[in-house]
This record gives sequence, C-alpha cells and structure tokens, in this order.
Amino acid sequence: MRICVIGTGYVGLVGSSVFADWGNEVIGVDNNPEKIKMIESGVMPIFEPGLRELVAKGISSGNLRFTDSLKAGINDAEIIFICVGTPMGEDGSADLKYIYQVADEIALEMKTPKIISIKSTVPVGTNKKIREYIKNKTSVEFDSVSVPEFLREGSSIEDMNQTDRTVIGSNSPEAIEKVSRLFEHLNSPIVKCDLESAELIKYASNSFLATKISFINEIAQICDLSGADVSKVAQGMGLDSRIGPKFLNASIGYGGSCFPKDVQALYKTSSDLGYHFNILESVIKTNKDQKHYFIEKIKKVYGEGLKGKTVACLGLAFKNDTDDIRESVAIEVVRILRDMGAEIKAFDPEAMPNSKKVLGDSGITYCATKEDAVTNSDFLVILTEWREFKELQDSVLISVKDKNIFDGRNLLDRTKLGNLGINYYCIGKK
Repeated sequence: MRICVIGTGYVGLVGSSVFADWGNEVIGVDNNPEKIKMIESGVMPIFEPGLRELVAKGISSGNLRFTDSLKAGINDAEIIFICVGTPMGEDGSADLKYIYQVADEIALEMKTPKIISIKSTVPVGTNKKIREYIKNKTSVEFDSVSVPEFLREGSSIEDMNQTDRTVIGSNSPEAIEKVSRLFEHLNSPIVKCDLESAELIKYASNSFLATKISFINEIAQICDLSGADVSKVAQGMGLDSRIGPKFLNASIGYGGSCFPKDVQALYKTSSDLGYHFNILESVIKTNKDQKHYFIEKIKKVYGEGLKGKTVACLGLAFKNDTDDIRESVAIEVVRILRDMGAEIKAFDPEAMPNSKKVLGDSGITYCATKEDAVTNSDFLVILTEWREFKELQDSVLISVKDKNIFDGRNLLDRTKLGNLGINYYCIGKK
C-alpha cells in the first residue's frame, strides 16, 4: 500500500519504519526540515532500540522516504496516518491543536479520495469532529478511520510486529476492510468497530494499566505496615489468569507521555459527559502521592534537610530503554531532593541530554557512568528500572558513605546488600 505518516515522534517514526519494513511504500512527513535531514542522515530524534537500523533499512530499500512537504506526502497516498502530539492541557484535556493544524493542511492539499486515520491518542468523538471539520473545507471524498496505537516506549518496534490486537474503527465497512489488509499478516486479532469505540479502547486500556500500577503501589504500603512482601503478593496475584503478572511492580509511580496524559484525559472526558469517574480520581491521587511516600522513607533516615549530603541518583527517564523524561517521576524526585539541599550526582544511560534541558546544572553533576555517580556518594537512590543498575559491583556499592540505598524500583537484593553491611530501603518488599 501507499502510506503517508504525518509526524516523526515515537508513534510516527516507528510506524513509518515498520510499515515500510512490511513492504509498503511509505512517506514520513514532518514540518521541521532540519529534523528530516537528521533522520535521513541516520541521526534519530528519539532513542528507541532498533529504530536507527530499521529506518536505514527502509531508506535503503526505497520503501521509506521523508519530506517536509505535506502536499508531497499525501499526493499518492491511499492511507494517511496522523501521528502528531496531543499533549495534556492545563485542565487535563487533550490539546488537539496539532491535529487541527494537520487537518487544515490535508483539506487544502488533498486532491483525490483518501482514508484519513488518526493514530494519535484522542478523546472520544474527535475523529467525527475532525471528519466534519475537513468536510467543510474540501469537496474531495474521504473515509475516516481510527487506528489507535498500543506501543510501549523501549519496545515499540516489537510491539508493532507482535501486537496483542489491532483496533480499527470507522463508520465505513469498506475503509475498515482496506485498512485491515495492512495488518492481516500479523498473528493477532483485529477488532473492527465504530469510531467512538476505537477511541475509547485506547483510553480504557491505558487507564486500566495505570490502575493496576496504583493498586499494587497501595498494596505495597500495606505490605510495609504489615510485614508482608509485595513481590510475593504480586506473584500470587499475577498467577491468576484473570489478573496476569504485568504492571504489578511496586514503584515510585507511573510517568511518561501516555499514562498521565491519557488517564487525565479520560477523567476529563467523563466529567464533560456528566459522569464522575471515582476510580480514576483515586488512581491519579495515588500516583501523585507515591513519590512523596518514597521521599518519606528518606526523611525518616535523614530528616527534613539534606544540606551537605551528596546523593547518587540512578535513572532520569520515566522508564528503562528510552530517553523520554516526559512526566518522569524520577525527575520529580531529583527536584525534591535538590530542594531539600542535596547535591545530586545523576546518571542515566540515555536520558541525560533531555534531563539537562529541564533540570539545568545547578546542584547537579551529570556523571559519565553509574559507577562515577555512586562512588563516594553519601547515599544512593534508584529511580529508573534500567537493567544495568542491578549489576553494580560490590566494591562500588560499599563505597556509599552512609551505607544507605533507597530503591524506588525494587531492583536490588536485600540479602546481598545486608551481607555487605548496607541498609536497604525499598517499597513494600522484605
């Protein structure tokens, strides 16, 4: 198929490269010509495992091209995927200004019938509104389709190739069948539905996963009070096929570009529809409180102030295998520790350049290695679940002056640390 993907962020750039790898003719569009040049030269604007190689493969094969001209991108395309950002507005709703900007350009430049699919995460009713918006600006026929993405940063290429399901929503059965052909080679179900159901499936899925995270974090607090072990509780829960083991890892809370934004947006949508979503209100509150619960563990040892203390902070990205710091709880914790007077020695394998833009240099040293960050710091805080943080040598761990480690991701082994004479503080875990 001939496909145009508008937007070269996480969803757009991954989507265009994978579509091309499936044998389609793909044009990726971005209105930033410098960004296009970077991508074509092999410099990715985001970190995603395997992405640089897949983009290079697509360009080399001729299946993948990039342009800063939307007109050139959509000219021969059969399907247009809109993959621009929908950031959270001040009132919690999704900001759709970039969707409308793209809709304006499509209406202006579209000369032949197309299928227009919004792959960005948008509130219920958005596809119908955008359809009417474009129809009022052009006489060219087109179909509207919603194909929400279900990608996890750090494993998005794998997720596209081995998806649990594909959701395709439209009021046109013909458009649904045509778009289905793009995904029919995948060994997974295709959910065919109306536009509104497709939009809500995305929000409901992310909000449910966020609910699992907040639930296990509250269970972890009960474990701390009762002496139970949250890792064992989660294991016992996860073996129930109705629950499953994923997203039951106690931590400092969820972050990133999706969960906080999508949970807030669904809560706002429900309020706009006249329904008070009690569970989501609690999920949001629990997640906001969780980082303070972690900070209280530090305060119980050091008091309210950390002046004169040097703290090693491992992890700045909102999760492992990404450089994304949007709504990163790790960044929030670093800010709190700095505000308490601590000098920070920070390390993250990928997210330090982005972190410098929001944290600056005041009170923070960005270290070249995890060992540099930890060695001779007064205490250690683990904030992101990078696998390599489990592999610190004993000689590095025992160099922590106060022999205190606060693990916000429950990565380390308490018994091992105890044998090294280190005090280990984690979340709900013995």
